[in-house]
Amino acid sequence: MTQENLALVTGANGHLGYNLAKLLISKGIPVRASVRTLKSGSALNSLDCEIVQADITDKASLIKAMQGVKILYAVGAAFKLWAKDPKKEIYDVNLQGTKNMIEAAAQAGVQRIVYVSSIAALNYAVLPAKESYGHNPDRRDMYYNSKNDGEQLAFELAKKHHIELVAVLPSAMIGAESTDNLSVSYNIIRLILKKEIPVETNITLNWIDVKDVAQGCYLAATRGKTGERYILANEKCTSIKETTKIAQELFPELQIKLPVSVPRFLLYGVAWLMEMGSKISGKAPLLTTKDIAMFSGLQQDFDISKARTELEFNPKDPATAVREAMLYLMEHKNDEFQFH
Repeated sequence: MTQENLALVTGANGHLGYNLAKLLISKGIPVRASVRTLKSGSALNSLDCEIVQADITDKASLIKAMQGVKILYAVGAAFKLWAKDPKKEIYDVNLQGTKNMIEAAAQAGVQRIVYVSSIAALNYAVLPAKESYGHNPDRRDMYYNSKNDGEQLAFELAKKHHIELVAVLPSAMIGAESTDNLSVSYNIIRLILKKEIPVETNITLNWIDVKDVAQGCYLAATRGKTGERYILANEKCTSIKETTKIAQELFPELQIKLPVSVPRFLLYGVAWLMEMGSKISGKAPLLTTKDIAMFSGLQQDFDISKARTELEFNPKDPATAVREAMLYLMEHKNDEFQFH
């Protein structure tokens, strides 16, 4: 295997990073996988790839990791919706990380970048949302702000340094294989199976199989047009209630009940109490008042015709993705996903 088309995947021990590295290897592409600490990359030991240490907040480590790399898959980022200091722990990390990755790529002679943005960077004013509607004007959430500003910064810097860059915007990724801790999105499926979402929040998710997103990243690298952004999602979103119904059908023995509707003021009260508890424990709350304000009632529907046409992106439907994700979690419930 020659190294002439060497690909670097940052954040390779994460949900998308791991599945993307595995996909590229299956296509005969030599992969260098970067992780923040080599200890956290143990899941990658089963893959035929080079594992290196690099942190998006440390430009020198990125320059070293990018030596000889032709294509950079910029996956690594802080993916969390809550932190004690959200500007410092989420926004600053992601913006500085984006700047470091593009500048390191320029210095190392990387030719092309697939930048993993998010549906958080889309404008939902008109539904179904599409790439051409611009960026999200809602500035209430630091993670959303980091994806909006980070993507725009990535395009600016890539243009400045004459590097080809394509952005992909995935929705809520679930499915096998998952390594380490579950992502924010995938954890919702676990909470449903554990019967820990008793109350209807009117929050919807646009479920997408992580393997389809990995395929979309590869297609963006090979077919995507430089300077363009592509939504990697399904057309229709799914409510928590609809997702719970799939769990009921799959596992009747669990006797999972549908979430109960409560008045909105009560929902805010519950969320406020959870936030107060989180300030003491330091652990992310299950629900925040901001979640309700931003996402309750929001229909996350997308026009993915651009990705379908230009990339030939063809994801499995959300119900199938949810079923497969639930089966995978139940199969592994006694080990890494802490069901008990």
